Amino acid sequence: MGRGKLVIRRIDNSTSRQVTFSKRRNGLLKKARELSILCDAEVGLIIFSSTGKIYDFASTSMKSVIERFNRVKEEHRQVMNPASEVKFWQREVASLRQQLQYLQEYHRRLMGEELSGLSINELQNLENQLEMSLKGVRMKKDQILTDEIKELNQKGHLIHQESLELHKKLDLMCQENTELKKKVYGTTQANEASRSSHTNYTFNNEYDLHAPVHLQLSQPLPPKNDVPEKSITLG
Repeated sequence: MGRGKLVIRRIDNSTSRQVTFSKRRNGLLKKARELSILCDAEVGLIIFSSTGKIYDFASTSMKSVIERFNRVKEEHRQVMNPASEVKFWQREVASLRQQLQYLQEYHRRLMGEELSGLSINELQNLENQLEMSLKGVRMKKDQILTDEIKELNQKGHLIHQESLELHKKLDLMCQENTELKKKVYGTTQANEASRSSHTNYTFNNEYDLHAPVHLQLSQPLPPKNDVPEKSITLG
């Protein structure tokens, strides 16, 4: 059997009224808490009982909720009354000036100036903030240096690959030079010239970024004539 419709009116019995107040109050506080969590809303709730007791709930703090309420109410009032717009902007300018002054003082303290009026706890907090900032700067610096080292290693690897390709081309050139010498000077002299040309250039095959690569080319050998020159006597 369903529940009957409850008539909303003052409960005459004081005991029943107190029990109902306790149950409804707890339910209202629970709903306010759920609303603030589920909907990310700033909620402030104040309840005064018939006996003068106060019950409140605030998602952030009751002071901030009340200040926000008064500020929004004042803004709405200024929209309704354009004549007070100048006063509103004057208050905004004063608030911004106060914030700017605070930021300037905080910046000077971070730079190590105007520290005479600070207590031990304030100095300790300032030191902790500076250490955290310095730690973040060092981490960013290390990251940049690490990236640069990786990039240099990649460039060194590419240079090494290019050096290997040049070494291969140099070998091919030496082989072609040997073949040409065989055709021109004969097999024995070409082999001697080939050995001489191979011993006159050096290349380091090991991958070392700090060791320079030295390449030397031998000069071409002058032709050797088997038949000695005879002196010509002129009559």
